[in-house]
Amino acid sequence: MKAVILAGGLGTRLSEETGLKPKPMVEVGGMPILWHIMKIFSAYDINDFVICCGYKGYVIKEYFANYLLHSSDVTIDIRNNKIEIMENAAEPWRVQLIDTGANSGTGGRLRRVAQHLQDGTFFMTYGDGVADVNLHELLQFHQRQKTLATLTAVQPPGRYGAFKLSGDGDKIAHFREKPRGDGAWVNGGFFVLEPEAINYVTGDEVFWEAEPLSRLAEDNQLSAHRHEGYWQSMDTLRDRNVLDELWTKGKAPWKIW
Repeated sequence: MKAVILAGGLGTRLSEETGLKPKPMVEVGGMPILWHIMKIFSAYDINDFVICCGYKGYVIKEYFANYLLHSSDVTIDIRNNKIEIMENAAEPWRVQLIDTGANSGTGGRLRRVAQHLQDGTFFMTYGDGVADVNLHELLQFHQRQKTLATLTAVQPPGRYGAFKLSGDGDKIAHFREKPRGDGAWVNGGFFVLEPEAINYVTGDEVFWEAEPLSRLAEDNQLSAHRHEGYWQSMDTLRDRNVLDELWTKGKAPWKIW
């Protein structure tokens, strides 16, 4: 199976990092978050990727063009203009890097790579979120539902500690650090899609999260797989720092490989 990763957005809320690189190339623990996402898929033997490039897509292309060189021991014979890979530590990945336009919506990017996704069911996710989602269970759930699309539903954690005041209002009766938000389920990415789902995207400017998902739901073709484990998107510098700290301390819940 293939996994599509949407990696073309501007990442304006992470402008401290994205002035020089696309958001998926922002590093967590010294590696791009895109690498972390691909490692999650690879842990489930999904190693065939279609990456939808856009803003500064050349940075992503250059990264993978030099991936083997950077991740392996090499002998460089300058006199004879040869490079010998001595010990290959690279991933078993096949990566298609497709320019899907600088200003395309998320749905438009998917539409632009449709020709590469005609073999059957495929995964799709965003290039800025990690989770410990079980992709085998997600796929099996999708197959049982027999819908064109399945999304992973998550409950984001609250950003602040919550507490309950005592009866007189002066003492804290209960405190909980970063509880789940308001209890609402939201789109956490990590989709499983049938090729026919792409037909719900009508143009480059369309955002997948708007009309296509709404129409799929209206046609009873959208399922939700509840994920109660870890999930975190990297929308801001604060989010990046949280992820980086977890990785540095060896406590990254998404590290399932």
